[in-house]
Parts: sequence; C-alpha cells; structure tokens
Amino acid sequence: MESSTSTMSPGSSKDKSLATNSAPNLSAMFESATGARLTASIPLIWKIKKFFNIGSEKSHKMAVSEVKEYAMNIVKEKKQKLEQLGEKESLDDDLLSSGFLTWYFWLLSQHPEVQSNVVKEIKEHSEEPAYEEVKDLVYIHASLCECMRLYPPVPLDTKEALNDDVLPGGMVVKKGMRVSYFPYAMGRLESLWGSDWAEFKPERWLQKEENSKSWRFVQRDSYHYPVFQAGPRICLGKEMAFLQMKRVVAGVLRWCQRLNEKLWNQSIIFPT
Repeated sequence: MESSTSTMSPGSSKDKSLATNSAPNLSAMFESATGARLTASIPLIWKIKKFFNIGSEKSHKMAVSEVKEYAMNIVKEKKQKLEQLGEKESLDDDLLSSGFLTWYFWLLSQHPEVQSNVVKEIKEHSEEPAYEEVKDLVYIHASLCECMRLYPPVPLDTKEALNDDVLPGGMVVKKGMRVSYFPYAMGRLESLWGSDWAEFKPERWLQKEENSKSWRFVQRDSYHYPVFQAGPRICLGKEMAFLQMKRVVAGVLRWCQRLNEKLWNQSIIFPT
C-alpha cells in the first residue's frame, strides 16, 4: 500500500513560477526515482515489491538506473577534463554547489530585477575580489540563501537515533529509529516564510541600515532553514561554500556581461 499524499513540486499550481524546463524524460525519471520512497508509507510492502522486482519498485529501479547513468556520465566527463588539464582536485566538494548554482542561474534568468541587483553589486567591487570584498557581497549572499530555500542541495535528510531520546515536541524516539526532515518542503511553508513563499525574493534576507542606504544580511534560524543542518551538526564548510559560490557567481556574470554587451549591447545577461 502506498500513500496517496504527494509532495509539492515545482510543477504544482502555486509554484508555476518555479517550474523547470528540464528534458522531459530525465525530469520524469528523477521524479519517479525520488518520489517512490517519499510516498511509500509501509516499508514491508515496497521491500516485497523490490525483492520480486514488480510494480512500482520495478519502475523505481529503472528510473534510478537511468538517473545514475546520466549523473555518472557527467562525472566521468568532468574527470576526463580535469585529467587533461593535469588537475587532481576532488569533485566531491564541488558537486553539490555546482548543481545548486544551476538552479541559481536559472532563477536569475527568470527574475531580471534580481539579476540587475546582483550585477550592480558585482560592478561595485574589483574584478578579482579579495576575501573581505567577497564578504561584502551581501545581496548575492541573500540571493544564494533564497535560492537554497527553494531548491536546497540536499532536499531530504535522515538521522538515526543512537540511543532512546525525546524530541523537544515530546515525541519519543527509540534507539535505531530514523527521523527525517525535509528542507525542500520547509522552504515552502507559509507558516515560516509568509504568503509570498513561492516568490524568489532575496530581500526577505535583508534589512536597510539605519544610517545608510546599504543592505545588511539578516540570518534566519537554522532550525527553520536547515540547508546546512543546525546545532552541533551544522556544516563546517558553510562559510567556505558561500565564499566559493559568490566568487563563481561574480566571475560568471562578469564574463556574461562583457559578452552580452559586446554582442547585443544589453545590460540584462539572461533574457527571459
């Protein structure tokens, strides 16, 4: 028996503005690969189906295989390029941020006003910003956080209890039980983000300084926004990830800006 409850996706009625233009077949396979586990309410049922390779588990296996093959081809191609360049850096730290930045640049293409603000901030700093300058890219930082609210690099995470415990809400968790949380859904909760949760709005992370016109970044509760996890388990590489992403964004948009102005004499980089 499988639950009829469906998870909210970018294609839902209230999230039309966030719909993707991915290749139809890959998009369908990815949806099938991830959705089967999220909607399976009784583990015994799907395990039996998996053992006999029937029903939804047969479709799930095919979907996972296709998505895995697609992903491994990308990794293989990247490794070959690195080998040709003589580089030996690890891909592990780059995969999540590179996948996330795909969503980020897509959102910029759909929101020219945000794109203009990002480009404006980039132009206010040197072409190769030092560490302190990168820290000052406040609007870009906010836009990255806003993108991860809508499209977190890790949309679902699970923890296993090492010992019996009681959650703050009073729920008893026995040793060996698994507790999952869903950053993708949490980023779309009206109770946390307001009625405009579906909007890509970096300003929700910013406040104007009282004595100036500059923006100030406002940190949100990490338990409301667990993209980098929270508490003692918070990601140690969080600040490094932001540093890396902001430098990549600045570099890519500067290059695109020059190319765009040279070819079409336009200020908007990604036409809608």
